[in-house]
Amino acid sequence: MANETLIARLEQSLRSSRGARTRLAARLAELESESEIIRGELAEMDTLAGQTEAAIFRLLSNVLSGPATPVGTTSVGELEAELQRRLAQLELQTQTPAQRHNIPAIRNNLEVTSDRFFDRTIPQATTMILREAGGPLHVNEIYNILIEGGFNFTGHNPTISIAVSLNRNSRFRKVAPGTFDLIIRDAAKAS
Repeated sequence: MANETLIARLEQSLRSSRGARTRLAARLAELESESEIIRGELAEMDTLAGQTEAAIFRLLSNVLSGPATPVGTTSVGELEAELQRRLAQLELQTQTPAQRHNIPAIRNNLEVTSDRFFDRTIPQATTMILREAGGPLHVNEIYNILIEGGFNFTGHNPTISIAVSLNRNSRFRKVAPGTFDLIIRDAAKAS
């Protein structure tokens, strides 16, 4: 009897460890993907910085050599326009992915306003939320609504928990990065 109890506890511990490993592996894959994006953005910024320096040098060379002297076939006005375009492009590239893709923020000042999600699972609560929203929502928006509705997260990365839970559930489909919708909408809306 004691051996059976011990085996049951060990099996439970093993399942828990494997679950934790799966969550960590998913988080690592997400971080690695994000790091590749950031590396690409840094390389683009380096390229733009080099091009901007070259444009500034050409512009200064043109100004110093006299107003009537063209630099190649590019006029000062064209150089200025190109410089402005590249500066605008550089500004876009220095934005965070959240700013660039309009990812909703996770609000820090959330207050629990009801207990409607207190005894629900993530898929159950998210089904309610998406039906009420009438369309897809980002996991950050879902998280904000869940917290306000009294949902209690146990993990350290609630938005990842939401995304993993919705990815694994056949009721939901991913429509954009971190954005989910219901597969089947109400019958009234379908007809």
